[in-house]
Amino acid sequence: MSIPYGPILVVEDVPNVLELLEVTLRFKGYPVVSARDGQEALEMVAREKPALIVADILMPKLDGFAMAHELRKDPLTRQIPIIFLSATFVTPEDKKFALSLGAVRFMEKPIDTEEFLLTIAEILTSGAVNLPAPMNERDFYQGYRERLEQKLRHKNTQIARTERLLATLPEEQKPAFRALLQQAIADRDEIQRELDQLFGILEQLKPGSQPE
Repeated sequence: MSIPYGPILVVEDVPNVLELLEVTLRFKGYPVVSARDGQEALEMVAREKPALIVADILMPKLDGFAMAHELRKDPLTRQIPIIFLSATFVTPEDKKFALSLGAVRFMEKPIDTEEFLLTIAEILTSGAVNLPAPMNERDFYQGYRERLEQKLRHKNTQIARTERLLATLPEEQKPAFRALLQQAIADRDEIQRELDQLFGILEQLKPGSQPE
């Protein structure tokens, strides 16, 4: 199967999901390279010049939203199509923000393999796409903060529900829900770290905060 230029770059920090995406694409004959966070992806883009990027959103170091924003600011990478995959950022507001960053598709996890492969083929054969102009820094970070704050509220609610449930479950059912609780806490902590970083950036972007 021919690709117009470059491989498909898959950006995913969960090893089994990354492997699934790589195997699915290679089985159909696509060349694939991978990265485990947005920072590694930016370095890979500079080396490999991918035809398409398939990226998770919630990742360490640099997540999918921030990665897309960086790519859109650079004229050399602005036109690379991006498909976002997410199990966390799935509200209509999340999807609207993703598309405003220039994503060409937004797909929810778990991925439907046939739909995923059809989407890949459509994008690679459709030629150049009309993408919105890159956001300015303040609009991006403000919109990003709103998305993260909504996710944090959702995760805190999920954690509280799981903790209440654990107190009432029989002992043999508790391990599975303890694992869910641990994952939810890890997700919440990652979102909180992202938010803490964003507050600092937004403070620097306030009028009058830049040094003369």
